[in-house]
Amino acid sequence: MLGEKSPLIDQPKTLLLEMAQRLQVNDALKLIVNHIAASPAVALVRIWLIRPGAGCESCPLRRECPDQTRCLHLVASGGASAVDPNRDLSRTDGQFRRFPIGVRKVGRIAATGEPLEVGNLAGKPDWLVHPDWAKAEGIRGFGGQPLVYRGEVLGVLAVFSRTTINDEDLDWLRTIANHAAASLANASAWEEIESLRRRLEMENDYLQEEVRTRNAFGDMVGKSAALQKVAEQIELVAPTDSTVLVTGQSGTGKELVAREIHRRSTRSDRPLIKVNCAAIPRELYDSEFFGHTKGSFTGAVRDRIGRFELADGGTLFLDEIGEIPLDLQSKLLRVLQESELERVGEEQTRRVNVRIIAATNRDLKAESDAGRFRSDLYYRLSVFPVELPPLSQRKEDIPLLAEHLLTQLARKLGRPTPRLTKANVHDLQRYDWPGNVREFQHVLERAMITSKAGRLRFQLDTGRSASDRPSVGATEVTGATEPVEDERVITAAELRELETNNIRRALSQSKGKVSGAGGAAELLGMKPTTLASRIKSLGIELRR
Repeated sequence: MLGEKSPLIDQPKTLLLEMAQRLQVNDALKLIVNHIAASPAVALVRIWLIRPGAGCESCPLRRECPDQTRCLHLVASGGASAVDPNRDLSRTDGQFRRFPIGVRKVGRIAATGEPLEVGNLAGKPDWLVHPDWAKAEGIRGFGGQPLVYRGEVLGVLAVFSRTTINDEDLDWLRTIANHAAASLANASAWEEIESLRRRLEMENDYLQEEVRTRNAFGDMVGKSAALQKVAEQIELVAPTDSTVLVTGQSGTGKELVAREIHRRSTRSDRPLIKVNCAAIPRELYDSEFFGHTKGSFTGAVRDRIGRFELADGGTLFLDEIGEIPLDLQSKLLRVLQESELERVGEEQTRRVNVRIIAATNRDLKAESDAGRFRSDLYYRLSVFPVELPPLSQRKEDIPLLAEHLLTQLARKLGRPTPRLTKANVHDLQRYDWPGNVREFQHVLERAMITSKAGRLRFQLDTGRSASDRPSVGATEVTGATEPVEDERVITAAELRELETNNIRRALSQSKGKVSGAGGAAELLGMKPTTLASRIKSLGIELRR
């Protein structure tokens, strides 16, 4: 039989010392609740913390909630039932999982920052919402303490006791509440620091990888009307947070446009995170975009934040957006619309503030009309479309672009910058550049590597060019005749056959190797992912 003098809390000093050592909020909560609940004098102990409103649709006290912006969330519970020893009192999803601030007794403690202490409930049968429960469990006292840290109420600690609560018990309860508030605040700050540290590490790893793999074309160089139009569009949309859809042929510099939009935006002090949607294995889409928790699937050896969280406050560049499988597009659409996500293996909803720039070489409107791309996602992405012209439509930019890239390549290769002759420019402008600026850069780099005495020699695919004549002064031409241009219009089927045969030749020369040094993608001046997509669409079999 419990007597009047049974201590409410066993070894309170031990609890205070152990609280100071907890660096995780959940660890601190479990420690406080379990230690207090271990006393036979305690029937139930609970902690609510003030957090943003969530779960309002199913909250039993929704009608009493004044604004549904913030409320008390039940985060820890413990105790032992005298009536039903098997009853689990650690659950936090019951009737009182939420308390509106200022509503009911617990809510008023949070609103006023004042404790509510009733040492003896005798003669107050209606003081509790469930008097039958109190009678069955032998509840005789209640101590409700605000958790206050530096003048701010963080939550409420409530203890239901089977003994009357004397002044000494109340003093210890107040002391424990004060230390608990400090412990929870410190643990929360520590978690935030650790989260920021991990995020900085991931951002650093990501940016280092970008430096290693970046295949940008330098600054936007050129004075053509087509390029000036793009520059005007960038200037208009960059200061806003509107979603941008960059379209154009492969190799036109869509990533460069995304970087320029981000650089001119108000988010420029936060990272620009790139996701190549075509390079993500289907089974890892959720993890890559939204992150995962440790143990959520085989190989998840630690928590990992996804690209959306990594780009929080900044810009997320979704390259080759048209490659996302149709059945996975709904998950992406939800995040774009609601700005909320859940990591794989976690039920917690996280909010993100991300600006989206998407890019594709596909006609997403046609894909949407054909049912291969969600129409609602297409309209969500194409708020502000920017179409990049192919290099063949701005050949007047070639001299400036060539000078710019040759200067960069000379620095990269440790060689003097070669002189670009009028004959060189003429040859470059006569070629149609189906691989656009990417192919242009690769041709210049090969010419730099193979040049002798600073004389450039361009290796152009004569089957796709208007000219196969080498530069004057670059190679000696004997008995050469000017090629006759074929003015016959090539049909779509013939063009497809030409492309198929050309890719097969590249694969043959690379011995079936698609990516990497000497691979077919490098020979063709294409991204490996773009080449893989073309191989699949053209039905080309890969053989080594």
